[in-house]
Amino acid sequence: MPMSPSRSRPAAALAAAAAVAAAAACATNPRSGDPFTMVSVDEVAGMLGSPGVAVVDANPQDVYREGHVPGARWYRSGPSLAAVLPADRSTRLVFYCASPS
Repeated sequence: MPMSPSRSRPAAALAAAAAVAAAAACATNPRSGDPFTMVSVDEVAGMLGSPGVAVVDANPQDVYREGHVPGARWYRSGPSLAAVLPADRSTRLVFYCASPS
């Protein structure tokens, strides 16, 4: 995603975080029956720092280091996803990554 000089890395990461959010309780998207729900940038911004919400950045580690949503945990791939997820299974999970599309 091209960055304008006025847009910070955390703001860009927040925009990317709006891509997908999933409730750990698997609340379904009423339009599709899918357990994943798209959320807006404003919705993600409103969730930040709230109890019961965890944000996971799935970008390459260098992109995460350059800037990420405040409080986001980094995870790229491999068998250790459980290590970055909260123990409370009712936590709402927000996953995001940069996308060339």
